[in-house]
Amino acid sequence: MPTQEHVRREFGEVEENELRLDKEKSEQVINALNQDLADTYTLYHQVKKHHWNVEGAEFRDLHLFLGDAAGHAEEAADELAERAQALGGTPIAGGKAQEEHASVEPEGQDVYDIRTSLENDLEMYGDVIESLRDHIDLAENLGDHATAQILREIIVQTEEDAHHIEHYLEDDTLVMD
Repeated sequence: MPTQEHVRREFGEVEENELRLDKEKSEQVINALNQDLADTYTLYHQVKKHHWNVEGAEFRDLHLFLGDAAGHAEEAADELAERAQALGGTPIAGGKAQEEHASVEPEGQDVYDIRTSLENDLEMYGDVIESLRDHIDLAENLGDHATAQILREIIVQTEEDAHHIEHYLEDDTLVMD
């Protein structure tokens, strides 16, 4: 590890940006993006946990779906972080910082039956979707149409994944007790 350290931007500090969005407006959007980033990583880790631990007759389909859903969350996180950086901010990084900034609560370390796990995922998806909607409105109201568009693209996939979980939770199944 190098002994010389030069901090280029402290976390929480917002620099002027070339996107010509006022610094005060950028600060508000960056704060929202960092919350979305923390929420999305929390969702990612929970869905990935279920991807690893799923068992039962529907194992294969659920394992594949949860892997894809985790991938979608990871892609969204990357978009959120890059936008925060483009606006002159520093994206939230690291588990402890993400936990502190997240507005969603993970289910914990225990392994649950898949129905309970999916119900927990669906609850978190709902919270993330509501937050994304609020932040789309915030970005639009501040004149940051590009961030609003990025969030719209993210919410489309997030809602689609939540909708698939709703289908998995239906009571129509070929599996008998």
